[in-house]
Amino acid sequence: MVKKDNILRIVKEDILRILGEEEKKLSTESIKEEIRVSHSYISDAINALEKENLIHIEGDFIKLTDNGQDRAKYIVEKHLVLENYFKRTKNKKEAHEHAHILEHYIFEEVIKNIKKISTFKESGVPLTECKLHKEVMISDITIPGNDLFERIISMGVFPGEKIILTNKIPGSVIVRIGYKKLAIGKDIAKEIKILEHY
Repeated sequence: MVKKDNILRIVKEDILRILGEEEKKLSTESIKEEIRVSHSYISDAINALEKENLIHIEGDFIKLTDNGQDRAKYIVEKHLVLENYFKRTKNKKEAHEHAHILEHYIFEEVIKNIKKISTFKESGVPLTECKLHKEVMISDITIPGNDLFERIISMGVFPGEKIILTNKIPGSVIVRIGYKKLAIGKDIAKEIKILEHY
């Protein structure tokens, strides 16, 4: 279950991205229509963004401050890198949805890795074929459907992330990402593509 603070952070980023993409002031109603969470989260996010001096409220309209424009630009650029990356294997709508999910979980190092692996012709092999105890990089996740994709992403398994396969057990593989160890079912692990040389 996603914690309230994480939901608020995601909603704030979505508001900044929407304002950054439109490059003009927008009504609070149009933002509420685009973000699918309760209106109380949107109100809390708007209040927090105003306190952080990232947006300015003019009646029923919201616009970015100079600081907000800088932050929004970074979020939009991150989204576009991810969307272009996913367009290699998915249709435009799926690429947009997957980028929208992933953009909230990754940081600059992963974006750099995704830019790097975007230049490779090789798409990778399934995680189930990975050698034990060798650090590899996730190159793609081909799991259909946004719900399962988001669940995998929220565990820290995403393209551009480095991962080590530590064990294979019946029905699952055990991986280490940073300081976390995870068990991933083999049916899902087959859909996680990795690169051994990057």
